[in-house]
Amino acid sequence: MAKVQISGDENIREALRRFKKMCDKEGIINQSKRMAYFEKPSERKRREESRRIKNIKRSQKLGISGQPVTTRPQSGFHNSFGASPHRSSRS
Repeated sequence: MAKVQISGDENIREALRRFKKMCDKEGIINQSKRMAYFEKPSERKRREESRRIKNIKRSQKLGISGQPVTTRPQSGFHNSFGASPHRSSRS
């Protein structure tokens, strides 16, 4: 729950602005709007799935991926056994 204490010299408008920011960060307003009407489970799943897809597309657009970054070894780089990574040195 969001709480704001007002100091003696603080303006009430500034305190209200801070309170609104805190409510927005905690998602209180969005949650109350969602709870105002019944949302079927299938609609909730569809909404969450579309939000997930939107986030994936945004991250791809920005070049951020959840996949681990794989880099190719630089030329002249050899593994600890001195063999190529595709052939096994043990026979």
